[in-house]
Amino acid sequence: MQAEPLENAMDNPAVEAAMPQLNTAYYGNLIFWTLLGLVAIYFILSRIALPRIGSVLAERAGTVGNDLSAAEELNQKARSAEAAYQQALSDARVEAGRIVEQTRATIDTELKAELAKADAQISVKVAESEKVLGEIRDQAVASITSVAKETVGDVVALFGVAAEDDALSAAVDAKMKG
Repeated sequence: MQAEPLENAMDNPAVEAAMPQLNTAYYGNLIFWTLLGLVAIYFILSRIALPRIGSVLAERAGTVGNDLSAAEELNQKARSAEAAYQQALSDARVEAGRIVEQTRATIDTELKAELAKADAQISVKVAESEKVLGEIRDQAVASITSVAKETVGDVVALFGVAAEDDALSAAVDAKMKG
């Protein structure tokens, strides 16, 4: 079967029934309805759909703008809160340092007072101890002197010499002094 030229195909009623848009007799009608459909779509879009889409876009833009301004406001509040926190932290550190120094000074003053009190008590105890030691030493010296006098008297008596107490006391005192 041979292919027929396109011109002959248009004259064929089977082709005309299958594809009427290719028939030149319908071009005027097709152009009219196409233009009418496009005008109808334009008016429907321009009067109904596009205003609604525009209002939705405007509403979204407003919402986004409001959200951005609210976010910026919250950001500013967060920055001011952080600055206040940093200032409070700095003030707290300064106050803590002052309290530490004040406490250190108070403790140092109390410590000095307690040390002075302890030194005074130690001095009193040392004085009492020296007094007691002095008494013990005086008693020991007196005892040693007494024992030395008796011993010297006994030794001298072994040699058959009688010594007087005054002479014995002077000799022992002289040796005791050095």
